[in-house]
Amino acid sequence: MRRREFIAAMVYPLSEFAQRHAPLGQSRPVLVTPEEFHIAYPQVEAWIQTTLATYEKHAQPIASMHFARLPRYFDHDLLESTKCIPIDRVPMPPLAALGLGRFAAFEEGDFDGVTYLNRYFIKQTVVTEEAVHFHELIHVIQWRLLGPERFLRAYANGLDEFGYENSPLERMAYDAEVSFKRSSAIFDAEKFVAKRLGRM
Repeated sequence: MRRREFIAAMVYPLSEFAQRHAPLGQSRPVLVTPEEFHIAYPQVEAWIQTTLATYEKHAQPIASMHFARLPRYFDHDLLESTKCIPIDRVPMPPLAALGLGRFAAFEEGDFDGVTYLNRYFIKQTVVTEEAVHFHELIHVIQWRLLGPERFLRAYANGLDEFGYENSPLERMAYDAEVSFKRSSAIFDAEKFVAKRLGRM
């Protein structure tokens, strides 16, 4: 998921949101409990599958967009199998309705892109920006290496504990994007993600 220059998606970080809505005396954000995740995960997974099926006819392979630099960082097979879906507003799962009300601000965020498995939605206004695609492709690799259940658990706990901008999976994608934008040394994106995941 990518937010344009870290603004316009949320009023404040999720950790702060959680603290403001926590009982008095509770200073640390509450991580998603195993019970919460056990209940929410199948519903989020079903929502993702339904949403992707609904928009699949609009999905286009990244390779077909002929970006000049992405093939230097990502495997050809990944660029062929991953598809993006241009849209006016990226769809977010109904987390509050699933009992995760503390994620309401995140759910309502106006993001440039959001990745589900090997598909990502991207705002029409930034569909030609190669760096946005780069960011979402980092998330595609995260989804694949972690698997859906581990990815969603890690993403939710990262939001709770660190807030959006500093959640580990987002921080990883933004750090890689910064390197990409600066045209620094070309690196293997999958190895980069695997190495960073190994530190988590």
